[in-house]
Amino acid sequence: MSDEPIATEIRLRRASRLLEVSFADGSRFELPFEYLRVHSPSAEVKGHGRGQEVLVLGKENVGVTAIEPVGQYAVKLVFDDGHDTGLYTWKYLHELGRERPQKWAQYLERKARARSPATSPLRK
Repeated sequence: MSDEPIATEIRLRRASRLLEVSFADGSRFELPFEYLRVHSPSAEVKGHGRGQEVLVLGKENVGVTAIEPVGQYAVKLVFDDGHDTGLYTWKYLHELGRERPQKWAQYLERKARARSPATSPLRK
């Protein structure tokens, strides 16, 4: 028996730009599309190792056009900006939900620093 979270229901709420995910442990999270996009588990965003993460900007109005199941452990989200390479495992979706306040605050802080004139040019 594994302690890995298991998603029991996933709902795409396009009008409110949320992915609602319920888990077998009773937890339920509403994850905004922008949050999911800027925290994509893809190499494009995560890089290929610690310290190689890329700050993704300009995704405030990104949409999700499709959810594709990947086995019994993940989904692939297809974003309307063409991004579709990250596999969101149940474990990662649960982590994103559980740690949303901290992860979102860190993202907003990085975004603010990047937009400050004293910093280097932005990477997209």
